[in-house]
Amino acid sequence: MEHQSAVLPASYGWVLLAILSVIWILLGMYWGRRAKSVEGFMLAGRNVGLALGTATAMATWVTSNTTMLAPQFAYELGIWGMIAYSTAAFGLLLFAPLAKRIRALMPKGFTSGDFIRLRYGKSTWHLFLVISIFYGFTWLISMGMAGGILLNALAGIPYEVGMSVILLVCVVYTLFGGLFAVIGTDYIQSLIILIGIVIVGAGVLSYADFDTSYTHLVDERPMLISVMLPAAIMAIFNNLLFGVGEIFHSNVWWSRAFAMRRGVGKKAYLLAGFFWLPVPIAAGFIALTSGALGINVTSPDMVGPLVAANVLGKIGAMVVFVVAFASLASSVDSLLAATSDLITEDIYRKLINPKASQETLRKASAYIIVGLGLAAWLVCLPRVGTLATVLFFAGPMVGACIWPIATGLFWKKANTRGALWGMLSGSVVGLFAYFELGWYTASLIGAAVSMVVVLIATAVSRHEFDWRRLDEKHPELEGRVESR
Repeated sequence: MEHQSAVLPASYGWVLLAILSVIWILLGMYWGRRAKSVEGFMLAGRNVGLALGTATAMATWVTSNTTMLAPQFAYELGIWGMIAYSTAAFGLLLFAPLAKRIRALMPKGFTSGDFIRLRYGKSTWHLFLVISIFYGFTWLISMGMAGGILLNALAGIPYEVGMSVILLVCVVYTLFGGLFAVIGTDYIQSLIILIGIVIVGAGVLSYADFDTSYTHLVDERPMLISVMLPAAIMAIFNNLLFGVGEIFHSNVWWSRAFAMRRGVGKKAYLLAGFFWLPVPIAAGFIALTSGALGINVTSPDMVGPLVAANVLGKIGAMVVFVVAFASLASSVDSLLAATSDLITEDIYRKLINPKASQETLRKASAYIIVGLGLAAWLVCLPRVGTLATVLFFAGPMVGACIWPIATGLFWKKANTRGALWGMLSGSVVGLFAYFELGWYTASLIGAAVSMVVVLIATAVSRHEFDWRRLDEKHPELEGRVESR
Protein backbone atom coordinates (compact mmCIF):
# COMPACT_ATOMS: atom_id res chain seq x y z
CA MET A 1 0.00 0.00 0.00
CA GLU A 2 1.38 3.38 -0.95
CA HIS A 3 0.82 6.62 0.94
CA GLN A 4 0.85 10.04 -0.66
CA SER A 5 2.36 11.88 2.28
CA ALA A 6 6.10 11.26 1.94
CA VAL A 7 8.11 14.34 2.86
CA LEU A 8 11.63 12.95 2.68
CA PRO A 9 12.84 12.56 -0.92
CA ALA A 10 12.95 8.92 -1.95
CA SER A 11 16.68 9.16 -2.72
CA TYR A 12 17.37 10.21 0.89
CA GLY A 13 15.27 7.33 2.16
CA TRP A 14 17.06 4.72 0.08
CA VAL A 15 20.49 5.98 1.19
CA LEU A 16 19.49 6.04 4.87
CA LEU A 17 17.99 2.57 4.59
CA ALA A 18 21.18 1.19 3.06
CA ILE A 19 23.48 2.87 5.60
CA LEU A 20 21.43 1.82 8.64
CA SER A 21 21.10 -1.74 7.37
CA VAL A 22 24.85 -2.13 6.96
CA ILE A 23 25.56 -0.52 10.36
CA TRP A 24 23.18 -2.81 12.27
CA ILE A 25 24.44 -5.93 10.55
CA LEU A 26 28.07 -5.04 11.30
CA LEU A 27 27.27 -4.13 14.92
CA GLY A 28 25.32 -7.36 15.39
CA MET A 29 28.15 -9.44 13.96
CA TYR A 30 30.68 -7.59 16.14
CA TRP A 31 28.83 -8.21 19.41
CA GLY A 32 27.80 -11.66 18.29
CA ARG A 33 31.40 -12.86 18.25
CA ARG A 34 31.04 -13.44 21.99
CA ALA A 35 28.36 -16.11 21.45
CA LYS A 36 30.66 -19.13 21.73
CA SER A 37 28.10 -21.61 23.08
CA VAL A 38 24.36 -22.27 22.94
CA GLU A 39 23.96 -20.60 26.34
CA GLY A 40 25.93 -17.61 25.08
CA PHE A 41 23.82 -17.44 21.93
CA MET A 42 20.51 -17.69 23.80
CA LEU A 43 21.28 -15.89 27.07
CA ALA A 44 24.40 -13.78 26.47
CA GLY A 45 26.39 -15.83 28.99
CA ARG A 46 24.00 -14.91 31.88
CA ASN A 47 26.24 -11.92 32.62
CA VAL A 48 24.34 -8.82 31.41
CA GLY A 49 24.86 -5.78 33.64
CA LEU A 50 22.54 -2.95 34.71
CA ALA A 51 23.22 -0.49 31.88
CA LEU A 52 22.80 -3.02 29.07
CA GLY A 53 19.90 -4.71 30.87
CA THR A 54 17.99 -1.44 31.25
CA ALA A 55 18.74 -0.37 27.68
CA THR A 56 17.62 -3.64 26.09
CA ALA A 57 14.36 -3.75 28.07
CA MET A 58 13.55 -0.13 27.32
CA ALA A 59 14.50 -0.31 23.63
CA THR A 60 12.56 -3.51 23.06
CA TRP A 61 9.42 -2.01 24.61
CA VAL A 62 9.77 1.23 22.60
CA THR A 63 8.66 -0.48 19.45
CA SER A 64 7.45 1.11 16.26
CA ASN A 65 4.05 0.18 17.68
CA THR A 66 4.77 2.69 20.45
CA THR A 67 5.60 5.44 17.99
CA MET A 68 2.62 4.56 15.78
CA LEU A 69 -0.06 3.04 18.03
CA ALA A 70 0.29 5.64 20.81
CA PRO A 71 -0.51 8.42 18.29
CA GLN A 72 -3.30 6.25 16.83
CA PHE A 73 -4.78 5.78 20.32
CA ALA A 74 -4.70 9.54 20.88
CA TYR A 75 -6.12 10.31 17.44
CA GLU A 76 -9.04 7.90 17.84
CA LEU A 77 -9.65 7.89 21.61
CA GLY A 78 -8.30 11.25 22.72
CA ILE A 79 -6.39 12.06 25.89
CA TRP A 80 -7.56 8.88 27.62
CA GLY A 81 -6.29 6.87 24.67
CA MET A 82 -2.87 8.50 24.99
CA ILE A 83 -2.78 7.70 28.70
CA ALA A 84 -4.07 4.19 27.98
CA TYR A 85 -1.01 3.34 25.92
CA SER A 86 1.34 4.71 28.57
CA THR A 87 -0.06 2.18 31.07
CA ALA A 88 1.99 -0.47 29.25
CA ALA A 89 4.88 0.81 31.39
CA PHE A 90 3.33 -1.07 34.30
CA GLY A 91 4.20 -4.31 32.52
CA LEU A 92 7.90 -3.52 32.95
CA LEU A 93 7.47 -2.15 36.47
CA LEU A 94 5.45 -5.12 37.73
CA PHE A 95 7.79 -7.63 36.08
CA ALA A 96 10.72 -6.24 38.09
CA PRO A 97 10.04 -8.30 41.26
CA LEU A 98 9.19 -11.30 39.08
CA ALA A 99 12.58 -11.03 37.35
CA LYS A 100 14.31 -11.24 40.72
CA ARG A 101 12.17 -14.21 41.73
CA ILE A 102 12.75 -16.00 38.41
CA ARG A 103 16.53 -15.66 38.70
CA ALA A 104 16.47 -16.99 42.25
CA LEU A 105 14.17 -19.97 41.63
CA MET A 106 15.57 -20.97 38.22
CA PRO A 107 19.29 -20.14 38.13
CA LYS A 108 19.79 -22.40 35.11
CA GLY A 109 16.48 -21.81 33.35
CA PHE A 110 16.34 -21.01 29.64
CA THR A 111 12.78 -20.05 28.74
CA SER A 112 9.37 -19.10 30.12
CA GLY A 113 8.26 -22.51 28.87
CA ASP A 114 10.67 -24.16 31.33
CA PHE A 115 8.79 -22.52 34.19
CA ILE A 116 5.34 -23.60 32.99
CA ARG A 117 6.53 -27.17 32.35
CA LEU A 118 8.15 -27.58 35.75
CA ARG A 119 5.47 -25.70 37.68
CA TYR A 120 2.26 -26.95 36.05
CA GLY A 121 3.07 -30.03 33.98
CA LYS A 122 2.92 -30.96 30.30
CA SER A 123 -0.72 -30.19 29.44
CA THR A 124 -0.47 -26.59 30.65
CA TRP A 125 2.98 -26.32 29.05
CA HIS A 126 1.63 -27.35 25.63
CA LEU A 127 -1.20 -24.80 25.84
CA PHE A 128 1.24 -22.12 26.96
CA LEU A 129 3.57 -22.83 24.03
CA VAL A 130 0.68 -22.37 21.58
CA ILE A 131 -0.26 -19.04 23.18
CA SER A 132 3.30 -17.75 23.52
CA ILE A 133 4.47 -18.67 20.02
CA PHE A 134 1.26 -17.33 18.47
CA TYR A 135 1.68 -14.05 20.35
CA GLY A 136 5.35 -13.73 19.40
CA PHE A 137 4.53 -14.33 15.76
CA THR A 138 1.65 -11.81 15.88
CA TRP A 139 3.96 -9.18 17.36
CA LEU A 140 6.55 -9.96 14.72
CA ILE A 141 3.94 -9.48 11.98
CA SER A 142 2.89 -6.14 13.43
CA MET A 143 6.54 -5.04 13.46
CA GLY A 144 6.99 -6.01 9.82
CA MET A 145 3.82 -4.15 8.85
CA ALA A 146 4.93 -1.11 10.83
CA GLY A 147 8.28 -1.08 9.04
CA GLY A 148 6.65 -1.03 5.62
CA ILE A 149 4.12 1.63 6.63
CA LEU A 150 6.66 3.90 8.29
CA LEU A 151 9.26 3.86 5.54
CA ASN A 152 6.59 4.39 2.91
CA ALA A 153 5.05 7.30 4.84
CA LEU A 154 8.40 8.99 5.43
CA ALA A 155 10.25 8.43 2.17
CA GLY A 156 7.90 6.83 -0.31
CA ILE A 157 9.78 3.52 -0.16
CA PRO A 158 7.29 0.86 -1.29
CA TYR A 159 5.64 -0.93 1.62
CA GLU A 160 6.80 -4.35 0.46
CA VAL A 161 10.43 -3.22 0.13
CA GLY A 162 10.65 -1.45 3.49
CA MET A 163 9.02 -4.35 5.30
CA SER A 164 11.31 -6.86 3.59
CA VAL A 165 14.53 -4.97 4.36
CA ILE A 166 13.68 -4.53 8.04
CA LEU A 167 12.97 -8.22 8.50
CA LEU A 168 16.01 -9.30 6.47
CA VAL A 169 18.47 -7.09 8.36
CA CYS A 170 17.24 -8.27 11.76
CA VAL A 171 17.30 -11.92 10.67
CA VAL A 172 20.90 -11.59 9.47
CA TYR A 173 22.46 -10.08 12.57
CA THR A 174 20.34 -12.12 15.01
CA LEU A 175 21.42 -15.22 13.10
CA PHE A 176 25.08 -14.39 13.65
CA GLY A 177 25.02 -13.16 17.23
CA GLY A 178 21.91 -14.27 19.11
CA LEU A 179 21.14 -12.39 22.33
CA PHE A 180 24.64 -10.88 22.47
CA ALA A 181 23.91 -9.12 19.17
CA VAL A 182 20.38 -8.17 20.22
CA ILE A 183 21.41 -6.59 23.52
CA GLY A 184 24.41 -4.82 22.04
CA THR A 185 22.41 -3.21 19.25
CA ASP A 186 19.57 -2.43 21.68
CA TYR A 187 21.93 -0.27 23.72
CA ILE A 188 22.69 1.94 20.72
CA GLN A 189 19.07 1.91 19.60
CA SER A 190 17.79 3.06 23.00
CA LEU A 191 20.05 6.12 22.89
CA ILE A 192 18.92 6.96 19.35
CA ILE A 193 15.24 6.57 20.29
CA LEU A 194 15.46 8.83 23.36
CA ILE A 195 17.41 11.56 21.56
CA GLY A 196 15.13 11.38 18.51
CA ILE A 197 11.92 11.67 20.54
CA VAL A 198 13.24 14.78 22.29
CA ILE A 199 14.08 16.37 18.92
CA VAL A 200 10.69 15.53 17.39
CA GLY A 201 8.75 16.66 20.47
CA ALA A 202 10.57 19.98 20.61
CA GLY A 203 9.94 20.53 16.89
CA VAL A 204 6.21 19.85 17.13
CA LEU A 205 5.84 22.15 20.16
CA SER A 206 7.50 24.97 18.25
CA TYR A 207 4.71 24.79 15.63
CA ALA A 208 1.66 23.91 17.71
CA ASP A 209 1.50 24.80 21.39
CA PHE A 210 -0.90 23.36 23.95
CA ASP A 211 -3.39 26.25 23.78
CA THR A 212 -3.75 26.10 19.99
CA SER A 213 -4.17 22.35 19.95
CA TYR A 214 -6.67 22.43 22.82
CA THR A 215 -8.79 25.14 21.17
CA HIS A 216 -8.95 23.19 17.92
CA LEU A 217 -9.98 20.02 19.74
CA VAL A 218 -12.74 21.86 21.64
CA ASP A 219 -14.13 23.26 18.40
CA GLU A 220 -13.69 20.31 16.05
CA ARG A 221 -13.34 17.05 18.06
CA PRO A 222 -14.56 17.68 21.64
CA MET A 223 -14.98 13.95 22.39
CA LEU A 224 -11.21 13.53 22.29
CA ILE A 225 -10.86 15.62 25.46
CA SER A 226 -13.93 14.22 27.16
CA VAL A 227 -13.29 12.40 30.42
CA MET A 228 -16.39 10.26 29.84
CA LEU A 229 -15.58 8.62 26.51
CA PRO A 230 -16.53 4.98 27.30
CA ALA A 231 -14.32 3.29 24.72
CA ALA A 232 -11.29 5.27 25.88
CA ILE A 233 -11.89 4.47 29.56
CA MET A 234 -12.20 0.79 28.69
CA ALA A 235 -9.01 1.02 26.63
CA ILE A 236 -7.03 2.18 29.68
CA PHE A 237 -7.68 -1.00 31.63
CA ASN A 238 -7.51 -3.19 28.53
CA ASN A 239 -4.11 -1.86 27.49
CA LEU A 240 -2.73 -2.02 31.02
CA LEU A 241 -3.60 -5.70 31.29
CA PHE A 242 -2.45 -6.40 27.74
CA GLY A 243 0.93 -4.85 28.52
CA VAL A 244 1.24 -6.81 31.77
CA GLY A 245 0.23 -10.03 30.02
CA GLU A 246 2.64 -9.42 27.15
CA ILE A 247 5.61 -9.08 29.46
CA PHE A 248 4.66 -11.64 32.12
CA HIS A 249 4.34 -14.52 29.66
CA SER A 250 6.69 -13.64 26.79
CA ASN A 251 10.07 -15.29 26.49
CA VAL A 252 11.42 -11.94 25.27
CA TRP A 253 11.41 -10.77 28.89
CA TRP A 254 12.12 -14.08 30.60
CA SER A 255 15.23 -14.58 28.48
CA ARG A 256 16.53 -11.22 29.69
CA ALA A 257 15.76 -12.13 33.30
CA PHE A 258 17.84 -15.30 32.84
CA ALA A 259 20.58 -13.36 31.01
CA MET A 260 21.08 -10.65 33.64
CA ARG A 261 23.49 -11.09 36.52
CA ARG A 262 22.05 -11.82 39.95
CA GLY A 263 20.65 -8.66 41.55
CA VAL A 264 20.39 -6.80 38.24
CA GLY A 265 17.00 -7.86 36.84
CA LYS A 266 14.73 -6.04 39.29
CA LYS A 267 16.65 -2.76 39.01
CA ALA A 268 16.90 -2.96 35.21
CA TYR A 269 13.16 -3.51 34.71
CA LEU A 270 12.22 -0.73 37.15
CA LEU A 271 14.50 1.77 35.40
CA ALA A 272 13.29 0.68 31.96
CA GLY A 273 9.66 1.16 33.03
CA PHE A 274 10.26 4.68 34.31
CA PHE A 275 12.24 5.64 31.19
CA TRP A 276 9.52 4.21 28.93
CA LEU A 277 6.52 5.83 30.68
CA PRO A 278 6.70 9.33 29.09
CA VAL A 279 7.41 8.07 25.56
CA PRO A 280 3.80 7.25 24.52
CA ILE A 281 2.58 10.48 26.17
CA ALA A 282 4.94 12.47 23.96
CA ALA A 283 4.06 10.42 20.89
CA GLY A 284 0.33 10.75 21.61
CA PHE A 285 0.50 14.53 21.93
CA ILE A 286 1.93 14.68 18.43
CA ALA A 287 -1.29 13.12 17.09
CA LEU A 288 -3.53 15.60 18.92
CA THR A 289 -1.80 18.48 17.10
CA SER A 290 -2.62 17.10 13.64
CA GLY A 291 -5.90 19.01 13.31
CA ALA A 292 -4.46 22.32 14.44
CA LEU A 293 -1.61 21.89 11.95
CA GLY A 294 -4.05 21.12 9.10
CA ILE A 295 -2.49 17.76 8.25
CA ASN A 296 -4.60 15.32 6.25
CA VAL A 297 -4.40 11.96 8.00
CA THR A 298 -5.09 9.21 5.47
CA SER A 299 -4.83 6.34 7.97
CA PRO A 300 -4.95 6.44 11.81
CA ASP A 301 -1.80 4.37 12.25
CA MET A 302 0.10 6.92 10.11
CA VAL A 303 -0.72 10.00 12.16
CA GLY A 304 2.53 10.04 14.18
CA PRO A 305 5.03 9.92 11.32
CA LEU A 306 2.87 12.21 9.18
CA VAL A 307 2.79 15.00 11.76
CA ALA A 308 6.48 14.72 12.58
CA ALA A 309 7.58 14.65 8.95
CA ASN A 310 5.35 17.54 7.88
CA VAL A 311 6.37 19.75 10.78
CA LEU A 312 10.11 19.11 10.79
CA GLY A 313 10.84 19.01 7.07
CA LYS A 314 13.70 17.07 5.49
CA ILE A 315 16.15 17.16 8.38
CA GLY A 316 13.45 16.27 10.86
CA ALA A 317 12.13 13.55 8.59
CA MET A 318 15.62 12.03 8.50
CA VAL A 319 15.68 12.01 12.31
CA VAL A 320 12.27 10.33 12.37
CA PHE A 321 13.48 7.80 9.80
CA VAL A 322 16.48 6.83 11.95
CA VAL A 323 14.37 6.62 15.12
CA ALA A 324 11.78 4.51 13.31
CA PHE A 325 14.43 2.10 12.02
CA ALA A 326 16.01 1.81 15.47
CA SER A 327 12.69 1.16 17.21
CA LEU A 328 11.74 -1.44 14.62
CA ALA A 329 15.05 -3.28 14.80
CA SER A 330 15.12 -3.26 18.61
CA SER A 331 11.87 -5.22 18.71
CA VAL A 332 12.18 -7.46 15.67
CA ASP A 333 15.58 -8.81 16.73
CA SER A 334 14.30 -9.49 20.26
CA LEU A 335 11.28 -11.36 18.93
CA LEU A 336 13.36 -13.44 16.55
CA ALA A 337 15.82 -14.41 19.27
CA ALA A 338 13.31 -15.10 22.05
CA THR A 339 10.78 -16.97 19.91
CA SER A 340 13.46 -19.09 18.27
CA ASP A 341 14.84 -19.91 21.73
CA LEU A 342 11.39 -21.04 22.86
CA ILE A 343 10.91 -23.25 19.80
CA THR A 344 14.47 -24.63 19.95
CA GLU A 345 14.52 -25.36 23.67
CA ASP A 346 10.90 -26.32 24.38
CA ILE A 347 9.86 -28.00 21.15
CA TYR A 348 12.97 -29.22 19.33
CA ARG A 349 15.10 -30.18 22.34
CA LYS A 350 12.38 -31.23 24.78
CA LEU A 351 9.96 -32.95 22.37
CA ILE A 352 11.82 -33.87 19.17
CA ASN A 353 15.52 -34.43 19.83
CA PRO A 354 16.35 -34.63 23.58
CA LYS A 355 19.88 -35.86 22.86
CA ALA A 356 20.78 -33.02 20.49
CA SER A 357 24.36 -31.78 20.77
CA GLN A 358 25.30 -28.13 21.27
CA GLU A 359 26.19 -27.84 17.60
CA THR A 360 22.88 -29.36 16.53
CA LEU A 361 20.92 -26.99 18.76
CA ARG A 362 22.78 -23.99 17.35
CA LYS A 363 21.98 -25.10 13.80
CA ALA A 364 18.34 -25.73 14.70
CA SER A 365 18.10 -22.25 16.21
CA ALA A 366 19.51 -20.72 13.02
CA TYR A 367 16.99 -22.53 10.84
CA ILE A 368 14.16 -21.45 13.13
CA ILE A 369 15.23 -17.78 13.03
CA VAL A 370 15.23 -17.86 9.23
CA GLY A 371 11.90 -19.69 9.19
CA LEU A 372 10.27 -17.14 11.50
CA GLY A 373 11.50 -14.25 9.38
CA LEU A 374 10.27 -15.87 6.17
CA ALA A 375 6.86 -16.74 7.64
CA ALA A 376 6.39 -13.19 8.97
CA TRP A 377 7.35 -11.77 5.57
CA LEU A 378 4.75 -13.90 3.79
CA VAL A 379 1.97 -12.85 6.18
CA CYS A 380 2.98 -9.17 6.06
CA LEU A 381 2.86 -8.93 2.26
CA PRO A 382 -0.93 -8.39 1.92
CA ARG A 383 -1.05 -6.04 4.97
CA VAL A 384 -4.40 -6.94 6.49
CA GLY A 385 -5.96 -4.71 9.16
CA THR A 386 -4.42 -1.91 11.20
CA LEU A 387 -1.60 -2.37 13.67
CA ALA A 388 -4.02 -2.23 16.60
CA THR A 389 -6.34 -4.92 15.26
CA VAL A 390 -3.44 -7.23 14.36
CA LEU A 391 -1.57 -6.88 17.66
CA PHE A 392 -4.54 -6.89 20.02
CA PHE A 393 -5.92 -10.10 18.53
CA ALA A 394 -3.48 -11.90 20.83
CA GLY A 395 -4.54 -9.73 23.78
CA PRO A 396 -7.00 -12.08 25.50
CA MET A 397 -4.56 -14.97 25.29
CA VAL A 398 -1.67 -13.12 26.91
CA GLY A 399 -4.04 -11.55 29.45
CA ALA A 400 -5.14 -15.04 30.44
CA CYS A 401 -1.52 -15.91 31.31
CA ILE A 402 -1.04 -13.16 33.92
CA TRP A 403 -2.50 -14.93 36.94
CA PRO A 404 -1.10 -18.42 36.30
CA ILE A 405 2.40 -16.94 36.06
CA ALA A 406 2.18 -14.43 38.92
CA THR A 407 0.60 -16.87 41.37
CA GLY A 408 2.83 -19.71 40.18
CA LEU A 409 5.94 -17.74 41.11
CA PHE A 410 4.80 -16.76 44.61
CA TRP A 411 1.98 -19.03 45.84
CA LYS A 412 2.69 -22.62 46.74
CA LYS A 413 -0.99 -23.55 46.39
CA ALA A 414 -1.28 -22.36 42.78
CA ASN A 415 -1.97 -25.53 40.81
CA THR A 416 -2.20 -27.15 37.41
CA ARG A 417 -5.99 -27.19 37.25
CA GLY A 418 -6.27 -23.45 37.86
CA ALA A 419 -3.46 -22.56 35.45
CA LEU A 420 -4.72 -24.74 32.60
CA TRP A 421 -8.37 -23.75 32.81
CA GLY A 422 -7.51 -20.14 33.58
CA MET A 423 -5.49 -19.83 30.37
CA LEU A 424 -8.04 -21.73 28.30
CA SER A 425 -11.23 -20.08 29.55
CA GLY A 426 -9.68 -16.60 29.58
CA SER A 427 -8.49 -16.99 26.00
CA VAL A 428 -11.83 -18.30 24.69
CA VAL A 429 -14.02 -15.72 26.43
CA GLY A 430 -11.59 -12.91 25.61
CA LEU A 431 -11.56 -13.81 21.91
CA PHE A 432 -15.35 -13.81 21.93
CA ALA A 433 -15.22 -10.28 23.38
CA TYR A 434 -12.68 -9.25 20.74
CA PHE A 435 -15.12 -10.06 17.93
CA GLU A 436 -18.39 -9.13 19.64
CA LEU A 437 -17.45 -6.09 21.75
CA GLY A 438 -14.21 -4.70 20.32
CA TRP A 439 -10.44 -5.16 20.54
CA TYR A 440 -10.27 -2.65 23.41
CA THR A 441 -12.13 -5.06 25.74
CA ALA A 442 -10.53 -8.42 24.94
CA SER A 443 -7.46 -8.36 27.21
CA LEU A 444 -9.46 -7.00 30.13
CA ILE A 445 -12.10 -9.71 29.88
CA GLY A 446 -9.60 -12.50 29.22
CA ALA A 447 -7.53 -11.52 32.27
CA ALA A 448 -10.62 -11.18 34.48
CA VAL A 449 -11.96 -14.63 33.59
CA SER A 450 -8.55 -16.21 34.10
CA MET A 451 -8.17 -14.47 37.48
CA VAL A 452 -11.47 -15.86 38.78
CA VAL A 453 -10.61 -19.41 37.69
CA VAL A 454 -7.07 -19.32 39.11
CA LEU A 455 -8.11 -17.82 42.45
CA ILE A 456 -10.92 -20.32 42.95
CA ALA A 457 -8.66 -23.26 42.06
CA THR A 458 -5.97 -21.96 44.41
CA ALA A 459 -8.43 -21.45 47.27
CA VAL A 460 -9.66 -25.06 47.16
CA SER A 461 -6.23 -26.62 46.59
CA ARG A 462 -4.91 -28.95 49.30
CA HIS A 463 -1.39 -29.32 47.91
CA GLU A 464 1.67 -27.13 48.17
CA PHE A 465 4.39 -26.87 45.53
CA ASP A 466 8.02 -27.63 46.33
CA TRP A 467 10.02 -24.70 44.90
CA ARG A 468 13.06 -26.94 44.42
CA ARG A 469 11.29 -28.55 41.46
CA LEU A 470 11.93 -25.37 39.44
CA ASP A 471 15.67 -25.97 39.64
CA GLU A 472 16.37 -28.96 37.42
CA LYS A 473 19.35 -29.86 39.58
CA HIS A 474 16.86 -31.99 41.54
CA PRO A 475 15.81 -34.80 39.19
CA GLU A 476 14.62 -36.87 42.14
CA LEU A 477 11.64 -34.50 42.46
CA GLU A 478 10.36 -35.03 38.93
CA GLY A 479 7.11 -36.91 38.59
CA ARG A 480 5.65 -35.66 41.87
CA VAL A 481 2.13 -34.31 41.47
CA GLU A 482 1.79 -32.02 44.46
CA SER A 483 1.11 -29.00 42.19
CA ARG A 484 -2.13 -30.50 40.94
